[in-house]
Amino acid sequence: MPHYQPLSVIGFHSCDKEVGLEVLNGRDNLKASNNTWDWLGEGTYFWEQNPYRSWEYAEDSARNIQFNKKPIKHPFVLGAIIDLGSCLNLVESESLKILSKSHDRLKQTVLEANQKMPVNKGNNRALDCAVIQYIHLTNTKKGLPEYDTVRCAFAEGDPVYPGTTITSRLHIQLCVRNMDCIKGFFLPRPLELFNPSLKK
Repeated sequence: MPHYQPLSVIGFHSCDKEVGLEVLNGRDNLKASNNTWDWLGEGTYFWEQNPYRSWEYAEDSARNIQFNKKPIKHPFVLGAIIDLGSCLNLVESESLKILSKSHDRLKQTVLEANQKMPVNKGNNRALDCAVIQYIHLTNTKKGLPEYDTVRCAFAEGDPVYPGTTITSRLHIQLCVRNMDCIKGFFLPRPLELFNPSLKK
């Protein structure tokens, strides 16, 4: 069952400057990502409390280091105030139990259909995406309330020093499925760090 989280967080979305300004001025809205490799399933992605990582990702996308389905020409960071609402919060134990059970049920379904389970390969998180999407599908079939957001920590990058599991790009990622949970957008400051093109 979805677990209500009475919390608001600050998220940062990596995008192209044109897209960011259109959203910021109320002329457009962010589009949900629905790739089979998306880590947390279908939704709009944010770096929680991490404008620096958001800027790095936008820059990497502009340099073709990081693949982005919609190319980023001019890196831009868009800030957002987000209510977690009913959240599949994968940094707490009950949500992790739901995730584990979903994996087992999906595996059984796939075996019965004589098919193969998706596999994670590097940044292609096809397995994670399939398991989380299966949770949403199961809730819909059972007539249960839908999750508004999905939240998880990712140990990305290299260890920051020998012997540790803390990594150089460790972050919390937030996938927003219900856009009504986004209460507003803003420009993160200082502009010269997160949106230097606006200072030119």
